[in-house]
Amino acid sequence: MNKAVKVVERIQIAMGLFFLTIFFLVILYQIATRHLGISVIWTEEVAKYSFIWSVFMGAAIMVNRREHFNFDLLQSKLKGKKKHALNLFNDTILILFNIALFIYGIDVVQQFWDYNWVALPSMKMGYVWISIPIMSGTMILYSLNHIFKHVQQFREKGVQP
Repeated sequence: MNKAVKVVERIQIAMGLFFLTIFFLVILYQIATRHLGISVIWTEEVAKYSFIWSVFMGAAIMVNRREHFNFDLLQSKLKGKKKHALNLFNDTILILFNIALFIYGIDVVQQFWDYNWVALPSMKMGYVWISIPIMSGTMILYSLNHIFKHVQQFREKGVQP
């Protein structure tokens, strides 16, 4: 499972970097065209939606690296079993939240799939909204991997979770 998680994380990093690069280049293009007195209306939507994708991919990666959605105050004070129990609790809460987000994300994608972008009518809004179930699905995968590791740590120390 650990190898699969690493592959998924690399893919998400590449996707996040790709969309962040698009965001940056489109903003530069928008600045240049406005400076020249040309109004290009599609740049705002492309920048906004590529930024959404990059943020959602980055949020999932931060969950995998435990740098997002964490109780730092308690983490630093607890040790041993209590710290592992808190990690299990955090990951369980994240899984429950992301299951709901995944289910509602699928509903949103289905409901808004055929809506078109304003400036680029050939683009469907479903391409933007599908980032939600992708993000939440990978967060579930990452949290399950964390739980698996915590259970292994409990067993290695001779304590059942």
